[in-house]
Amino acid sequence: MSESSRTAGARRPWEEMNAGTIREAIAPEKLGTAEIRPTGSFAAGSYASFELVYTAGLFGIDDSGNLRVCFRFASDQSRPQFDDPKAPNYCTVTASNNAVLQVKWDPKNNVRPWDRTLWIKVVQGFLQQGDTITIRFGVTDGGSPGMRLQTFCEETLEFRVLVDPIATFNFQTLPVQPIISVVPGPPERYVGVIPTLRRPGETFSLKLKGEDKWGNPSDQCDITLHLEAEGAIAGLPETVTLSKGEFAVSVDGLSVNEPGKAAILIKDGDGNLLMRTNPLVVEDRELVHFWGDMHGQSEETIGTNSAYEYFAFARDRAFVDACGHQGNDFQITDEFWAELDRLSAEFDEAGSFVVLPGYEWSGNTALGGDRNVYFPEEGRTIRRSSHALIEDQSTLDTDCNTARELFEAFEANGEFDVVLYAHCGGRYADIAYAHDGRFEKSMEIHSSWGTFEWLLEDALKLGHRVGVVANSDGHKGRPGASYPGGGKFGAIGGLTCFNLKELTRPALLDCMRKRRHYGTTGGLGGRMMIDVTASFTKEGALYHDDPKLGPAESVPATEAMMGDIVHLPDGGEAGISVSVHSNSPIVRVDIFNGLDLVETVRPYPEADLGARIRLHWEGAEYRGRFRQVIWDGSATVSGNSVLGATPVNFFNRDKTVHLVGSTGASWEALTTGNFGGADLMLSDATAGMLTVATPLINFEMGIADIGFDDTVYDASGVLPRFLKVYRLPDNNPHRSFAFTRPIALKDDGDNAIYIRVETEDGTRAWTSPMYIYR
Repeated sequence: MSESSRTAGARRPWEEMNAGTIREAIAPEKLGTAEIRPTGSFAAGSYASFELVYTAGLFGIDDSGNLRVCFRFASDQSRPQFDDPKAPNYCTVTASNNAVLQVKWDPKNNVRPWDRTLWIKVVQGFLQQGDTITIRFGVTDGGSPGMRLQTFCEETLEFRVLVDPIATFNFQTLPVQPIISVVPGPPERYVGVIPTLRRPGETFSLKLKGEDKWGNPSDQCDITLHLEAEGAIAGLPETVTLSKGEFAVSVDGLSVNEPGKAAILIKDGDGNLLMRTNPLVVEDRELVHFWGDMHGQSEETIGTNSAYEYFAFARDRAFVDACGHQGNDFQITDEFWAELDRLSAEFDEAGSFVVLPGYEWSGNTALGGDRNVYFPEEGRTIRRSSHALIEDQSTLDTDCNTARELFEAFEANGEFDVVLYAHCGGRYADIAYAHDGRFEKSMEIHSSWGTFEWLLEDALKLGHRVGVVANSDGHKGRPGASYPGGGKFGAIGGLTCFNLKELTRPALLDCMRKRRHYGTTGGLGGRMMIDVTASFTKEGALYHDDPKLGPAESVPATEAMMGDIVHLPDGGEAGISVSVHSNSPIVRVDIFNGLDLVETVRPYPEADLGARIRLHWEGAEYRGRFRQVIWDGSATVSGNSVLGATPVNFFNRDKTVHLVGSTGASWEALTTGNFGGADLMLSDATAGMLTVATPLINFEMGIADIGFDDTVYDASGVLPRFLKVYRLPDNNPHRSFAFTRPIALKDDGDNAIYIRVETEDGTRAWTSPMYIYR
């Protein structure tokens, strides 16, 4: 196989339904050929130009026959356009014999995962053997910069060509496909990761990498980094070198021997601070922190790059401690299921990197919606929602078409060691339709698809006792460090922090069943250290299994942590202790009791507020796939001036905040349940008026009226959609924050106590609730 092609006929067994064809009616060698030039490697997110030439085979292409060039669903390369030669992504399509061609682009017009389709139809004339169709992607002749490539790396990015030569609408895949390689660009920033909670004297590692402008680990680093400890870190060298050809380095054998807090400053040779790692808290505890991304897919289903590369990236380039592969069940053949088991066993290494076997049960929304399934061991039965993209029907009898059937099958087979999460991706989990707390332990309320706090709220309304997790649900081959790039994914992929005695499968599953974890929105600020405990003036009974679901053991307790269920039969008072440590300044901590926001606590007093105003927009259109809310807009001040505008959660580098003279700013932005915003630094803290205009919300208010508390402009529909304004200190130094609060307990029902943390860089985190009842 040449560098610029892949043999479609040599697909691995589990890829048999991923070709996007009906059946092979014509011998592959008679379908024709396709070649692309130039070939080779191209930087992710760069502009390039390509010429793809299809040469007709024996049958040519008849009048009204078709050609398709398809790209993977996950690809975020810019869509071709055919009207403006000066604009990006201008394309032309011509036939060598001057046959008239009809050309259109459709992002979902082929069998997944090859959804994105350039469709070429012969509408007058025909092609005979040897005639060609030439497609020029990113034509620069008229001034266009070219075609913007996808923003993430892929060794074999296919321009997958399918042909319908006899005009029967039976598209067949060419046996050899044109490919290019998408590689990282030069590093734009450096990332350093250490644990967030360890015991005194335990050794740990500093993991370092450079990332390009789109978040890809770069192998083009050539720098000596200078390391400086905040806190007493033993074994830390003064420098470490990232060399060309390396994607990451690990500095091992570090330790902190006394209780306290530490971090590492990473500087260049001139002493300029490049970044500060996440904080590390060292305490003598039974449970310490390990981080995981338990949800994503590879190219064998709808993701990018192989399942082997998926696990290797999570371990070696995202630096997570635990991982799970969650492919869509209706694309997982029996052969690929066996391959996933093999890979899970290969990568799982107690104490170093834990992998849980599993899959995504991908039922239609009306039948229960998406669930993540995790097994404690290999060799388990995959109970699919359907065989929609699997030709072999021999295991059809193991299907569970509804979520109810899935729970019933686990019960009937005594598989009470299985753990499930409910989540929202393309489909959303309808936990009112089906939920079984014996198996389904948590709600995934953040992923690269957005933020879904409503899923936790659904559970609380229904009286379910569930935890909170966040994962990437990533399709771009970057589990644990999943950036949205330039496509429809509107958020960074999330991470979950697990409280474990040790890094093993049994300990991880025990934590998942007890809900002793919290989720964050990921990214550079995502690994924050959070601790929440409750204390009671009278002894209660502490449960890990929900006693509402059957017999459950309890222990006497006057304290509880996230995920615990506590019965206080003799009453008494309760209070919580909160501790947060982050590498980004803390903006607020919201305390919830179930659906009620009890209090918002900030680390700074009102007297510290300055001339910095935060605009915060948030929300989703509805629960389904097309949930994006467009917030393109502007902010203008009169009687004042804007000195600077800082974007918050602008993940797509094609969209940002722009200063408009000295009187305002404009932006292009969207949310998918998560939030974004902009900080405006004003010349005067109180003078003048602020006018904000967006497609959804428009308002004017006095700048002097913007204060400590949120001013909210609500345009909620099916789900919350709002824009709020509040004031920040000009400089917020509070990266650590600890406080205690009494908690008023309701006498009836659960008191589901949890916190939501927000930091200046736009990161959020949610702890699993503690369920306290009298």
